[in-house]
Amino acid sequence: MIPGIILAAGKSVRMGRTKALLPIAANETFLDRVARTLREGGVDDVIVVVGAGAPAIRQAIVRNNTPVRVVENPDYEQGQLSSLVAALKAIDRPGVRAALVTLIDVPLVNAATVRILLQEYRGGASLIVRPTRDGRHGHPVIFDRALFDELRKANPAEGAKEVVRAYSAELLNVEVDDEGAFTDIDTPEDYERWIGERA
Repeated sequence: MIPGIILAAGKSVRMGRTKALLPIAANETFLDRVARTLREGGVDDVIVVVGAGAPAIRQAIVRNNTPVRVVENPDYEQGQLSSLVAALKAIDRPGVRAALVTLIDVPLVNAATVRILLQEYRGGASLIVRPTRDGRHGHPVIFDRALFDELRKANPAEGAKEVVRAYSAELLNVEVDDEGAFTDIDTPEDYERWIGERA
């Protein structure tokens, strides 16, 4: 099994609103979209890590019947890595081969990208699998279970990037034709550019 992890615990300071709850289409939030994309891509168990804005996100999950398990990170102010570690604690059990990790900031990734990443991971021996295009690296990223302890021990200031660098020889970059995998929506300007009238 390869659970999916959505990191959504940050304060969304630059956006000014909780990103997980931003509308992306009629009756669909960023969180709804990312969860649906992971499910359609072949992920059976989807976890969302919440911190700032947790009560409102929980309410929206119930209201929208979003197919996710919620993990609350009380230490979310320590950075993104603390949320990933909280998620690993929730999923690390026998039968779990790896974790597919994505950000709430990247809601436009498509299900085909998720499918090809899972396929490439299952068909090879790489410890890290991620999408790439024109020299850019995007999300989701798959981390083999062998790296879970490395992620737990990583420097919070560096986060998962430290582990990616350390294991670059065992990393597979998968070329994808999916601008959404590289589109980070962090500010109101980003939102207007990429979502705009669709919401």
